[in-house]
Amino acid sequence: MYDDRLQFLTLYSARFAEGFGFITLITLLPYYINALDPSATTVLGVTVGAGFVIGMYTSGFTLAQTAAVVPLAWAGDRFDKRLVLLCSLGLGVIAYTLFPLVDSSASFVLARGLQGVAVTGAGLMSLSLVGQIATGGTRANHIGKANAASFAASILGSLSAGALYEAFGFTPVFAVIVVLTTVAWLGSFRYLNPDETRVGGFPFADLALNRRILTLTSFRMQYAFAVTLVRTWVPIYAGVTAAQGGLAYGALAVSLTVVAEKFTNMLCQPFTGRLSDGYGRTVFVFVGGGLYGVVALLVPFSPAIGAVLSLPASYPLVGELSPAFVPLVVLSGLLGVADSLREPASMALFADEGTSEGGVASSFGLRELVWRPGSVIAPLLGGWLMMTVGMGSVFYVGGAFAIAGVATFLVILVRFHGAAALTEW
Repeated sequence: MYDDRLQFLTLYSARFAEGFGFITLITLLPYYINALDPSATTVLGVTVGAGFVIGMYTSGFTLAQTAAVVPLAWAGDRFDKRLVLLCSLGLGVIAYTLFPLVDSSASFVLARGLQGVAVTGAGLMSLSLVGQIATGGTRANHIGKANAASFAASILGSLSAGALYEAFGFTPVFAVIVVLTTVAWLGSFRYLNPDETRVGGFPFADLALNRRILTLTSFRMQYAFAVTLVRTWVPIYAGVTAAQGGLAYGALAVSLTVVAEKFTNMLCQPFTGRLSDGYGRTVFVFVGGGLYGVVALLVPFSPAIGAVLSLPASYPLVGELSPAFVPLVVLSGLLGVADSLREPASMALFADEGTSEGGVASSFGLRELVWRPGSVIAPLLGGWLMMTVGMGSVFYVGGAFAIAGVATFLVILVRFHGAAALTEW
């Protein structure tokens, strides 16, 4: 039997491999669109346009994730989470090996579907095992460290994938991912103790009616719209033309705005997770969600803030930009700080309930499912707002969703659990 420290390090490496593969595909998506040149096609007598095919490059992944959540979470609770994690990482190795071989939109969407199942399984099982192995007093801290590993992978992947592709093509990029995923598989096989917990029945049914989880859902359902809108549109705001309401920055400047949010989130989560272990989780969910909404509302004011502060319009390496650049990067970093307050505390609350009620994987599965409506609908809403109302409205609506979410959460929390629940949970 291996000690907990070694098991945690192994699970962090699995989170790193999962995060690196996920962000690399996001980064390489435009290159695949250029290489495969999607066009209209006929499926079962129905003609679908090129736009739909391009949409499936992302939706194929998301749909596979959604379909995989319940069976994988159930299998993790009913059987051995370690075994489900190993199967998921193994499927990831297969999926990433296939990507350099794809030669059509159909084969790419299939590979993305396999990746979606692998990422979902690896994410659910690694977090479930972290939550299960950790004690209640250290759970958020360890979850924060696991998330930090994923954010570190996102930063390295987003900065390196494009450069590696430009220099060497697709194959070496995926060779790196396959090696990382294989190392994570070997580490999990060698150093994770077998999971001896067994949960009969269908834990989703009981957990879906759990009062604490329902209270968290009142916040999370709305917050999903906020985060999806803001995270998606910060780089869009930075990169699209002024005629479309953006700042027209180049690729490096856009990358810096994205990395700022991930970097501060990565740095803060282990610390904020430890604080939430000591001072109560719900207060961090409330404060983090509210702060995220306030910062989101400030994003469209980046040019005005830069002008008031008389900031320069030119910077080393990135060249001519505008006075809005530094405020946008700082606000993006603050979004990461705000979310770092919320995320480990929220995850630990779901892990607390899953552990005590029997079904930690199902608890995380419910958490994932609650996020899905916002993650699917918000981009459509954001596109409509951007084109019909204006760029700023995307952030105003995103901020409003976050603030409405924490307000709803507070009202339900106090009404049904008492004001003391804000610091006792």
